[in-house]
Amino acid sequence: MVDVLKTRDAQGELLIWTNVEAVYEEDFNCWYDREHMEERARIPGFIWSRRYRAVDDDKCRYLALYRTRAVDVFVSAPYRKAFENQTQWSITNFGRMFGNTRRVNAVTPVAGKGTGSSLALLQLGELSVAQRVAREAGALVGEETGFIGARVLLPDPELSTPLPTKRANNFIEPFLLVEAATEALAAHLGQRVAQKFLITSNKVTTFNLLWELRSEDL
Repeated sequence: MVDVLKTRDAQGELLIWTNVEAVYEEDFNCWYDREHMEERARIPGFIWSRRYRAVDDDKCRYLALYRTRAVDVFVSAPYRKAFENQTQWSITNFGRMFGNTRRVNAVTPVAGKGTGSSLALLQLGELSVAQRVAREAGALVGEETGFIGARVLLPDPELSTPLPTKRANNFIEPFLLVEAATEALAAHLGQRVAQKFLITSNKVTTFNLLWELRSEDL
C-alpha cells in the first residue's frame, strides 16, 4: 500500500509555477533556457530540471520541476549558496514573475515510471486527500494506454519559502502529477482522478513538456 512520505530522506522535487507578462516573456524564457536550468542542474544532489507550459493560457503558464536525490539537498550548503546569491539576470526575472507557487516537496511514487510529453497537475488541498490519492489513484489510471507515471508531492512548509523578492504564502497543499504520452490523455486522466476524489475541475492543469536537462549530462 502506497502512503504519502513525510521524510526528508525521500527524493525531493522543487516546483515553481508562475506567470510573466508577455512583454517580458522572451527574456524570461531565454533566462530559464540559457542560465537557470543549467545553474540548478549543476548543484550537487540534483538529478534533472524540466520546464513545462500550460495548455490553458488563462492559468499561470509556466511550470518548472527539479528532482533531487533527497529533500535535504535543499538545506545543503551548495543549494543555499545558489538560492541566496542569485545572478542579476535571475533577480530581474524574479521581479517580473507573478502568481507564484514555490514548493519544496517530498516525492511519493504512486504508479508507473518515466517522463511523458504532457503532465496533469492536480491541487489536492488537504493531506487526507493526498493520502487517499497515493493509495488509490494508481489503480484508476495505471491501466490506461499511454499512461506513464504518477506521483504525489508533499510540500515541506519550512523549506517552501517564496522566491526571492516575493511575499510568503502560508497555504501549503499537496499535488498529484500524472505523466502521459499525449496532451489529451493527461487532461483526461487528471479529470478522471479529480472526479473520483471530488476535486473541482479548476484544480487540474494540463502542461506540455518544453524540455529536460539531466544533471548527469553536464
